[in-house]
Amino acid sequence: MGKILCATRGGEDSYRTQDAAIALARERSDSLVFLYVVDVRFLDKTSAPIVVDVEGEIGKMGEFLLVMAKERAADAGIDAETVCREGRVRQQLAAVARELD
Repeated sequence: MGKILCATRGGEDSYRTQDAAIALARERSDSLVFLYVVDVRFLDKTSAPIVVDVEGEIGKMGEFLLVMAKERAADAGIDAETVCREGRVRQQLAAVARELD
């Protein structure tokens, strides 16, 4: 029994990726982990003053998207885990993959 790590961000493309990961987990009897990474580096390019906690709000959105992904997996009979991280996507994807072995 293996483990599938599926990075997600919401939207139609992510739904197709989630569906593929869910199908693969079911086919192989693997466990499934959805990952969302909060990357706010784009804020470095704006000169507008940020009044709200953008990183926190994006993190909440990520947690919500992970709940949706987990529910989609559950509807397909797969019990998925979720992980939400902050940083660069590639680095966090690699770090979580190492942590999950």
